[in-house]
Amino acid sequence: MSEDLKQAVQRKASFGATMKAVFWSFFGVRKRRDYESDAARLNPVHVIIAGIIGALVFVAILVVIVKVVVANAAGG
Repeated sequence: MSEDLKQAVQRKASFGATMKAVFWSFFGVRKRRDYESDAARLNPVHVIIAGIIGALVFVAILVVIVKVVVANAAGG
């Protein structure tokens, strides 16, 4: 493993901070200063895990919305 990768994995930001950064990235609103700060302190492994969790939650919400809309359209 390269030295840069070892240093990146050892970054100390919490998983909660990573989830927050990923949420704002999904939302599409991020200040440049915050982005640069996150890039310097977030653990890349946490970012990948948080991204997968965020994507699964997003898909689950879409499925629920579609089911509600289809149920209301069929019943109404």
